[in-house]
Amino acid sequence: MTTKLKRIIFWSLFLLFIIYGFFIYTLGTENDGGKKFLTEGAKKGKLLYQEYNCTSCHQLYGLGGYMGPDLTNVISDPGKGESYVKSFIKNGTQQMPNFHLGEAEVNALTEYLNYVDKTGISPVRNFEVQYDGTIIQKAIQ
Repeated sequence: MTTKLKRIIFWSLFLLFIIYGFFIYTLGTENDGGKKFLTEGAKKGKLLYQEYNCTSCHQLYGLGGYMGPDLTNVISDPGKGESYVKSFIKNGTQQMPNFHLGEAEVNALTEYLNYVDKTGISPVRNFEVQYDGTIIQKAIQ
């Protein structure tokens, strides 16, 4: 193989690598679908969730404590919903303390959990493992 042919192959592969890298690291990163759901109330609720350290007992998106339930999809779970969430936040249970939150704080936390519900699924219930080890989530019926 001549030196000229080796250089052509090298620069062709190098150019293809640059183009490939550009597409891999830029496609799908131009917008965040969750931002449209993040209202001012949800932002306040997120701060309250952090302030009261809810993560020590509860999980969001599968991350957090294990004492309480995963709250990622508690709003859309059948038989639950916003009223269910508000009553638990407001009154507490035997395991969950009553933080004596005001109506505005309860609404903000509920709005934050509504945001979390719209932006994630946990645990991933319906998935398929590909031959290369990646996981693809199937549509939930």
